[in-house]
Amino acid sequence: MTAVDEQGRPEPPMNTDEAGTLLGFLEFHRATLAWKCDGLDAAGLNTTIGSSTMTLGGMLKHLAFVEDFWFGYRMAGREPAPPWDTADWDADPDWDWHSAVRDSPQELHRLWREAVQRSRDLVTELMADDGDLAQVAKRPFADGGAVSLRWVLVHMVEEYARHNGHADLLREAVDGRTGE
Repeated sequence: MTAVDEQGRPEPPMNTDEAGTLLGFLEFHRATLAWKCDGLDAAGLNTTIGSSTMTLGGMLKHLAFVEDFWFGYRMAGREPAPPWDTADWDADPDWDWHSAVRDSPQELHRLWREAVQRSRDLVTELMADDGDLAQVAKRPFADGGAVSLRWVLVHMVEEYARHNGHADLLREAVDGRTGE
């Protein structure tokens, strides 16, 4: 049974295999982002601090994109789906961050939750045969190099951990909520 902390986050297992450790920390960080963004209206999700343009809403949309990009596009070799397939990434390489201001809180949360579920399903599918974390992405980079599932999982933990630090500051600026 998974232990859950007072914020509703699953504690990463303390003694398991490599895949269980990586997935445990990824789920913990996903739940941390959900906690930091929970209950905010559009104004809260669009709050910035200092000279930064970063918002919690932008973070939700960015991490939805990151989930779909690394697990769906790179690892599984799938084509981008809406809304990523129609974004003008050349005109705005940070479209995911900037366009979030036009989305409702419900849409941002839905977009992120659905991307996370697709990623979970893909990881389950990829691990079904032999649990090999060394399996390489179906879509390599232009130079022919391809990342492993292990690399993607570590990268996703890093991505969430870094942005959760930003989320701590943003949420405190919105309504004073603090915590790990």
